[in-house]
Amino acid sequence: MKLLLFAAVLAIAAAVPSSYNPEYKAPSYPASKFATPSYTAPKYPTPSYPTPAYPTPSYKDNKYADITVTSQSDERNIDGSSQWSYGQSDYTTREESQVQKKMQGVAYDSYGKATYEDVMGNTNKGSSYWISPEGEKFTLTWTADDAGFQPKGDHLPVAPVYEYELPVAPVHIPFNGKGYKIY
Repeated sequence: MKLLLFAAVLAIAAAVPSSYNPEYKAPSYPASKFATPSYTAPKYPTPSYPTPAYPTPSYKDNKYADITVTSQSDERNIDGSSQWSYGQSDYTTREESQVQKKMQGVAYDSYGKATYEDVMGNTNKGSSYWISPEGEKFTLTWTADDAGFQPKGDHLPVAPVYEYELPVAPVHIPFNGKGYKIY
C-alpha cells in the first residue's frame, strides 16, 4: 500500500507542468528621471597635527633587517605543559618548556593563621644562545620552580667569596693604678 501511494505521488509530480522557464530574462528598468544635484561637494580643510616631540623613526639603517626566523615550534598540551623554541639566521636560539607540578603552598585565613596545602604551580626550564655584536658567544640556561629562578651562564657575575678572620674579643687584663699588670 505504501509503495502504491508513493508511486501515485511520483506520477502526479511528473505530470504537473513545471514553472521553471530556462529562457527567463531579468527585467530592465529605465534610467532615473531625477536630475543630478547642482551643488558642489563640500571642501574640508586638511587637519594640521602638532609636530611630534620625537623624530620619526628611520628604518632604512636597520642593521638587523636581514635576520630572519629559520625555525620555530610551539606545542601546547592538554595537561597544561608546553614547549616552544625558535632559531634565527644570526644563530640566536631559544628553547623553553613548562610543566605543571604539585607544590606546597601557604594559605592564610582571615585571622592570619598559615595553613600549608598542595597547589598546582608551573615549573619552567629553558635556554638561550646568542652572539654579541663583538663576537662573544653567550649561553644562558635557567630553571624556575618552587626553589625560585636559577639562571646559569658563564657571563653572569658571581658573588665574591670572602674569607673573614673572626674578630677576637679583647681580653680584659686588670691593672693596678701604676700601670703594672696584676696576675
